[in-house]
Parts: sequence; C-alpha cells; structure tokens
Amino acid sequence: MKIAEKTVVQMHYTLKSDEGAVIDSSEGREPLQYIQGMRMIVPGLEKAMVGHDVGDKFDVVVIPAEGYGEYDERMTQEVPLNVFQGVDKVEAGMAFYAQTPGGPMPIRIKSVGEKTAIIDANHELAGKNLNFAIEVVSVREATEEDLKPFDHHCCCGGHDGDHECECGGHGNKENCDGNGGCGCEHHAEHHGK
Repeated sequence: MKIAEKTVVQMHYTLKSDEGAVIDSSEGREPLQYIQGMRMIVPGLEKAMVGHDVGDKFDVVVIPAEGYGEYDERMTQEVPLNVFQGVDKVEAGMAFYAQTPGGPMPIRIKSVGEKTAIIDANHELAGKNLNFAIEVVSVREATEEDLKPFDHHCCCGGHDGDHECECGGHGNKENCDGNGGCGCEHHAEHHGK
C-alpha cells in the first residue's frame, strides 16, 4: 500500500544538518508513527512521503519554509536575569517554557551577560535545511480509532482561508484552533463549546 491521505505510516529516519552532523534519529528505537495528512510531521517531509511504499529508502532535503520556518530576529529579546527564578546559574543553551497568552512557548538562552540574557523563541532548527534519510517500515489505512483525536473539525474546507463552518457561520484560519474552534459566531450555540 502506498502512502496517501489518512494512512498510518511507520518509518525510520535520520535527520542531519547540512554539515552532516546527526541531529536526531530513530536508530535503536521504535519507528516513528504518524498519520499522513494530519500535520504531525513537518510539511516538506509529509509532501515527500506521498506515494512511497513499504521498504522504500530515500533522502529528502526540507527547506526552512517547509520545515521549522525561517529564523526571525524579532523572536529574540533581552531580559533581566532575575526572571529566571529558582535557577542558580543561567547559561547559554538552557531551554525553558515561557508562559504567554497563547500558552507555554519554548525558549532558549542565546547568550548571558552580567545582568541580562538574550532569549530566543525561534525553533532551534529554524532557518536550517532538514536532511532526512527515510526508510518506510509499514503503511496501513487509518481506522476510526486512529482518526478520533482529529475528529471534531467544524471548519469545512480546511485551513486555507475564509471558510464556512458546518453550522452556517463563517470563520477564518487566523481564528482556527485546530479543534473545531474556527471563530464562527454560531460555534458555541451549535456545538456546545
């Protein structure tokens, strides 16, 4: 069976930097499992998986725009060291979660000065090519049980622009929370959310 929308795929992978350093690998572990079309892996790799079959081995280079995005200097900020309460020594490379209005956001310490630190909210692989070596281990149709966590998407037509909610209201992708909350004015009354 070939990889297509709503197939459950197991694969082994090795991810390397452009310089050839191994960033991550499933070697010695269980294969990575995901459902094709459910945005569980970076978009560039998901596109490259389509049409492959069990036993296929291939390499994929995913550019930043289809991986973890371009590096954005605006996502760095200088903060006083006293914001890191309970941390004895703040050092470059440390990772934390910052509480934001949108929920917890991972940040890394980029550099440390005498009284301040530069924090970086970019993904650590932002701006980098992702060089994957892939081996497809198994492919099967997704069952209803597999798809259950993705079930309640009130937004018909996906997340590609303004779209109509099943209940007749209109929402848009900026307001879509991926769980059926699409900003539709009738969502709460019709779906009890």
